[in-house]
Amino acid sequence: MASQITPTGTDVLLVIDVQNDFCKGGTLEVPRGDDVVGVINELSSRFQHVVVTQDWHPNDHTSFATQHAGAEPFQMIDVDYGEQLLWPDHCIQHSPGADFHDKLKVANCELIIRKGYRRTIDSYSAFFENDRKTPTGLTGYLRERGLTRLFVTGLATDFCVRFSAVDGRAQGFDVVLLEDACRGIDNNGSMAEAMREMADVGVVSADSSKVA
Repeated sequence: MASQITPTGTDVLLVIDVQNDFCKGGTLEVPRGDDVVGVINELSSRFQHVVVTQDWHPNDHTSFATQHAGAEPFQMIDVDYGEQLLWPDHCIQHSPGADFHDKLKVANCELIIRKGYRRTIDSYSAFFENDRKTPTGLTGYLRERGLTRLFVTGLATDFCVRFSAVDGRAQGFDVVLLEDACRGIDNNGSMAEAMREMADVGVVSADSSKVA
């Protein structure tokens, strides 16, 4: 990759789940999650196109440990579409925790993709629910508008960012992971696994300072 990248009209900044519950004091706090906000704000002014995702769960979502007797967060269970990691209750629709971080400033955002609102299907990726077949509509939106390269940022690197980046590549887009604009949870080595998988499918890693 060139030493400097100048975003063009076919590039999009993809901002994943910068919401209160994933930031300091949230129910599913990502360590140093708040650190991405200023970086993303600065980046957003360099892009013509910005798309934001928002976790948007009903209060009885099947991915919540509280919905399974005797279960604990970060325990794995089997569901209809395969294995599912259980989480603390988070990003419940219309709750303060589901709101975007109050210092996130992406006034040029053109689209908000809400995900995880189906009670029985979790959703990490900006492109597909966790059953891996229910689309969010993002692929069609990007293709319809002629957007071909994604610069991915947000929370958390090893889950929603990872799945979004990998699916972006699978859908035929060029994908750049801006590492300093992301933070991870790192559950049982999930960060190292995520970085390996993204590299294996052709996601390019860079620092936001490379974006002119």
